[in-house]
Amino acid sequence: MHFCNFDLTKIIILKKLLFFIFISLSYFSIAQQTVNDSLINVTGGLREINEDLFPGAVIYSGNGRKQVYVQHKGLEMWCDRAVLYQKDNFIRIFRNVQIHQGDSIKMNSEYAEYNGTSQLAFASGNVFMRNPETTLKTDTLFFNRIKQQAYYRSGGTVKDTASTLKSRIGRYFIKEKRYQFLDDVTVTNPEYKIDSNHLNFYTDTGHSKMYGPSTITSKTSTVYCERGFYDTRNDEGYFIKNSRIDYNNRTVKGDSLYFNRGRSFASATNNIVVTDTINKSVIKGHYAEVYRAKDSVFITKRAVAISIQDQDSVYIHADRLMVTGPENDRMVRGFYDVRLYKSNLSGKCDSIVTRQRTGLTKMITKPILWNGKSQMTGDSIHIQSNTLTERLDSLYVFNNAFIVDQDSSSGGFNQIKGKELIGKFNDSSHLEIIKINKNVENLIYSRNEKKELIGINKGTSGRMEILFENKEMTIITNYDNPDDKTYPPEELPENVRTLRGLKWRGDEKIISKEDLFKDKPKPILTPIQGIPLPDIEEDFFKKETPFNINKNSRLKEEDLKTRSTDTPDAIKEEKENEG
Repeated sequence: MHFCNFDLTKIIILKKLLFFIFISLSYFSIAQQTVNDSLINVTGGLREINEDLFPGAVIYSGNGRKQVYVQHKGLEMWCDRAVLYQKDNFIRIFRNVQIHQGDSIKMNSEYAEYNGTSQLAFASGNVFMRNPETTLKTDTLFFNRIKQQAYYRSGGTVKDTASTLKSRIGRYFIKEKRYQFLDDVTVTNPEYKIDSNHLNFYTDTGHSKMYGPSTITSKTSTVYCERGFYDTRNDEGYFIKNSRIDYNNRTVKGDSLYFNRGRSFASATNNIVVTDTINKSVIKGHYAEVYRAKDSVFITKRAVAISIQDQDSVYIHADRLMVTGPENDRMVRGFYDVRLYKSNLSGKCDSIVTRQRTGLTKMITKPILWNGKSQMTGDSIHIQSNTLTERLDSLYVFNNAFIVDQDSSSGGFNQIKGKELIGKFNDSSHLEIIKINKNVENLIYSRNEKKELIGINKGTSGRMEILFENKEMTIITNYDNPDDKTYPPEELPENVRTLRGLKWRGDEKIISKEDLFKDKPKPILTPIQGIPLPDIEEDFFKKETPFNINKNSRLKEEDLKTRSTDTPDAIKEEKENEG
């Protein structure tokens, strides 16, 4: 019984001892594994030492069937030949080089170097790097595993599913899946080409952000901006800062522009100017939509269309304006509170239509027109221009035509009304003659050569003809059963000195282009969503800790010097200016 107790005690002690040894060996194994993991590990191939050729190094050479395999902290490399400097934890690899970092980076090259301590790599000779979304071709590529950044500055080509991107300088941020392209950047797509000096490209979405002067050129349009966003896969973008879109015959400018090539659509917001370069016309406002395929422009928020006729600008303002039709037959439509201004002609109506090919302008619903001292109203008014000279030619007032002007001294009104009115303009675009037809009524203040009031003529006729001189009625002739009488002023009371329907609106007369917006509140502009400048990237080749591979590297110190063009100094300067 005593012996059994003694053996049991020994067994317990032995078990504890074995457990302690097992734990100690486990910790030692883990520590040893950690130490080994920090060193570059090479397997496979023939192993040799050649102090004359590679002093202090071990040379590994693969055979025809199997390459040399190199591994370090999840980075895998294959090559035909490797030179390992064990003391420096540095390796040079040659021919048919492959480098893999999980699924994020797969790279081929003719030559590469890697420092296991700094985790800096360098590859050269037909470098081909690929990730799940894009491929990169360049001659020389630097790779910082700690920062997870790859960098080239001797020209590179990146391809994704939709586009090919080229630049002299490029940096790839692996975690962000973002490229930064600098200097001579081009993006080529079957439908367009982008030129820029600074472009950030996101590989997972195909989105790009442009900084500095950039253009997007296609067969049908050219977009320019100094800051913008473009979705290269869906072919649409958003542009700010001096942005514009040039179509075949139109230029669209605004504080911000949206563009969708597939829909042939563009929109603009705030301080918009749409210029028709062929027809010498301009449209302004604070919100616009442009449909290129339909040759149409819609604009609102202080919308105004400006065209040149006889070296005199014609302004049409409305709550909403639409310009449609091909370049040789533009049509302008205005809706709600329409206002028209020309140096010698102005008016108002509810809606308006003007057509370039015919030279005809139609003022519809409660139109009023002022020319010289005359005010004209009717159910609708048509203004005809000469399509060759672009001068005003004639005027038509349909139904309930009423022309009135204020007598210069008495304060009364010369009034003529009838069913329709036809007017003719002289070469100075002033009314020269007016004919009023059917059911004519008139009340005219008669004056002698000294401009003294000698009577007031009131009557009716079948039609009437009025001649103008110096913008005033001078000779008035009644035809077809005229029945009129001239009364001494004192014999015609004030209450019978107006024809039915008279409504003098001289206080509404538009006498300048500024009056187009008289009594209208300024529109509340839409806040523009900006595109912030990118953070200033840290120099890839830091001066404090230069990209120093190893003393045995083929890289020269001159190869590692940062050039002034390798960093986006313009972005830094613009940030300082904005600050």
